[in-house]
Amino acid sequence: MTTAFAANPTTSGLPTLPSGWPIASYDTYEQAQRAVDHLADNDFPVQDVTIVGVEPMVVERVAARLTWGRVLGAAAASGAWFGLFVGLLLTMFTPGAGLLPILIGLVAGVGSSMIFAAISYAATRGKRDFVSHSQLVARRYDVLCLPRNAEQGRQLLYSLV
Repeated sequence: MTTAFAANPTTSGLPTLPSGWPIASYDTYEQAQRAVDHLADNDFPVQDVTIVGVEPMVVERVAARLTWGRVLGAAAASGAWFGLFVGLLLTMFTPGAGLLPILIGLVAGVGSSMIFAAISYAATRGKRDFVSHSQLVARRYDVLCLPRNAEQGRQLLYSLV
């Protein structure tokens, strides 16, 4: 039995190739997004539109050099927050405990986090001594439209220029 959900490739959840005719091409995703927004503002049926990133690539931007100080400092800060949280929970559920559970949680969180970070950083043996952020980008972004409205979409985007 075939349902409308399974028959429609855009709602089936499975990867499908884009369809439609190219009506515009842009250097950035922001420009393509602005173009589709322009179409929507002009009552264009944007459900017929697809933005396709052509020639995708992974770009890794290096943010900082990793040092022992930076690694252990970040681990201490992260461990302090977790330890403080555990200490507060212990204080809430232990009547008359005072500040001792908070202090124990804080020290244990900082200490254990620094130990694990040191072991992890030492295991890399200097092979990745930097912090970076990766993102998926494309060389260009094409705006595709189903053939039934492609010419109208092309004209609306041409008026945007």
